Amino acid sequence: MREARFRDHFWSTDLTSTVGYDSIIQHLNDGRKNCKEFEDFLKERAIIEEKYGKELINLSKKKPCGQMELNTLKRSLDVFKQQVDNVGQGHIQLAQTLREEAKKMEDFREKQKLHRKKIELIMEAIHKNRNLQYKKTMEAKRLYEQRCRDKDEAEQAVHRNANLVTQKQQEKLFLKLAQTKSALEDSDRSYQQSVTTLEKIREEWQKEHIKACEFFETQECERINYFRNALWLHVNQLSQDCVQNDEKYEEIRKSLEMCSIEKDIDFFVNLRKTGNLAPAPVVYENYYNTQRNATPVRSPVPVPISRRGPLPTPTSAPGEPDYATVDGYSLIHH
Repeated sequence: MREARFRDHFWSTDLTSTVGYDSIIQHLNDGRKNCKEFEDFLKERAIIEEKYGKELINLSKKKPCGQMELNTLKRSLDVFKQQVDNVGQGHIQLAQTLREEAKKMEDFREKQKLHRKKIELIMEAIHKNRNLQYKKTMEAKRLYEQRCRDKDEAEQAVHRNANLVTQKQQEKLFLKLAQTKSALEDSDRSYQQSVTTLEKIREEWQKEHIKACEFFETQECERINYFRNALWLHVNQLSQDCVQNDEKYEEIRKSLEMCSIEKDIDFFVNLRKTGNLAPAPVVYENYYNTQRNATPVRSPVPVPISRRGPLPTPTSAPGEPDYATVDGYSLIHH
């Protein structure tokens, strides 16, 4: 239960002062400004969310990300890009929600301003009337006090000159005294009437001031409650967006759980295999052995080649030890 009330704590001993009323109005203006700042904050956040969402969508659609992958990992990457796109769409939707909340705050703020304006106009008129009557009353009081001094001076003049002046002069003094008394009575009556009127105006102003304080206090309670709820709702919307994003990311994680290294390897092998026989070993080949063991290549048409056959074994005739002849050739022995 609240103990502090506007109606009990915003007065001043000076009748014409509006310090209490002005303090309340200043606070309400500050509260309205605070609502406007939060409203602008939501609008700016909406711009950021929308821009971020569009950039995520463009990223998922235009930027390659593992486009050459195969089989299960490719499916996971497809899910990943789709969910990034979905996250971007979620941020765009959040931006629209924030704009709607900003509009609600604006409507609430303007509604309070309109209702408050009626009370302010009433209080301004009452303050003006009260201050004007107070001024008139103070002027009537000043005139009344002056008439009192005039009457006192006239009486003193009569007493001072009672035995010093002629009969005619005395008559003038009594006439002046009578006039000052009459003027005093008129000013006294006018002063009392002004005080009575001022008191009625004061009572009316006091009642309206109390009503205004109660109205302004109710408005401020509503504003604080609305502002608090709006902020609470905003945080809930951000939390919900995070939860929804995590659900999208969970879809990616589920897809990754289905990713199989073995299946992707098998898929690639079956798709791109080139054969199961490896090249034979490369062995060392001796050039000369290759020439010696090579089989002559025969020409289909023999070409006669004139070659000298191998030399016969030389023989020596008996009795001719120094040389021997072979088919007309001679060998000289030493």
